[in-house]
Amino acid sequence: MGILSDDVVIIRQSEKEGDPSVITINCPDKTGLGCDLCRILLFFGLNIVRGDVSTDGRWCYLVFWVIGEPNTRWNLLKTRLVEASPAFAWAFGISRCYLSDSESQPPDIFLLKLACSDRTGLLYDVTEVLYKLEINIEKVKISTTPDGKVMDLFFITDTRELLGTEKRRDEVYEYLRDAIGDAMMSYDIELVSSEVTARSPASSSFAETLFSSLGEHPSGLQTSSSVSIAVDNSLSRAHTLIQITCQDHKGLLYDIMRTFKDFNIQISYGRFTIKRGKNCEIDLFIVQSDGRKILDSSKQDALVSRLRAELQQPLRVVMMNRGPDTELLVTNPVELSGKGRPQVFYDIALALKKINTCIFSAEIGRHLTGDREWEVYKVLINEEDSLPVSRSKIEEQVWSTLMGWE
Repeated sequence: MGILSDDVVIIRQSEKEGDPSVITINCPDKTGLGCDLCRILLFFGLNIVRGDVSTDGRWCYLVFWVIGEPNTRWNLLKTRLVEASPAFAWAFGISRCYLSDSESQPPDIFLLKLACSDRTGLLYDVTEVLYKLEINIEKVKISTTPDGKVMDLFFITDTRELLGTEKRRDEVYEYLRDAIGDAMMSYDIELVSSEVTARSPASSSFAETLFSSLGEHPSGLQTSSSVSIAVDNSLSRAHTLIQITCQDHKGLLYDIMRTFKDFNIQISYGRFTIKRGKNCEIDLFIVQSDGRKILDSSKQDALVSRLRAELQQPLRVVMMNRGPDTELLVTNPVELSGKGRPQVFYDIALALKKINTCIFSAEIGRHLTGDREWEVYKVLINEEDSLPVSRSKIEEQVWSTLMGWE
């Protein structure tokens, strides 16, 4: 049991507001571990300002300097980080959460049906409750009736895997009741088939609108046009060095780690630092799954192209006309493991609440275009009940919130 001691994950909270807390992880290694850990940090709303990664292929040592909110749930964060480490699976037997992506079983999907009286910020209040309870929104359909009633259909999974119990459902109800108050008219949770969240191919017009920026020079809002990525095979006999300079954004390290995981690339040593404000410098010594350097120029070009696209546009935000109405579209790539980006819907709802923009309907789905799967968020703006805000202002507010630039 020594492998599960407090030495697996050590969190040293900052003593002064604004200073980073330090998270140290010392555990057996596995391909994609860095991605999984960064995804958890992103889910908890932490911004990584510095990072060091070192592994010999069997054991890894990671240190993250992070900035969090005063109400960060550090004890729960530690539990989730320990559970993500192979040490947890080794000690307690293989759980489906720690099998390879091809062997793992999908979690149970539940349908949360919620009827409420409409008001500004309602969707944000609901998503905030689900976020606090570690309930993941896989798909959603929200509609508003002419008499001001809202019917919310959330297809959800439970990180704690307890939604099948009456106690857990009662907990969800109590939290929602506290957040919504008398506006909540009905509530129900039921187990449904996973087929209801099945992905679908994107229509040609839809794909053209959202994914026309996949080329070498993407259009639309970007983190920065000055992303520098260099590949060097001369400094190390055993490793390929990837050097990245770019602007920081929320989830930056997750986007890099996710790309490496999808390409089945292992990081042997890495260092991440933020310098001169929001400018980031990342040095990563990597190898392929066979333990060799990346010498094939076509593989290098494919990796660099994907990294540049992910760093310039980790998400895509587009405002469209839908007849007389305005629709907000946000999309992000899905990991090959099937996991989507955490907190996107939460950030969209938060951004719209900040500028007093009401939501008439919303929907989350998954679409296939080419060889990639995308998570797509469609939000129809209720312009009649909202304060007059330009479409460009809505787009910029949502983008800034998603990027963590608030």
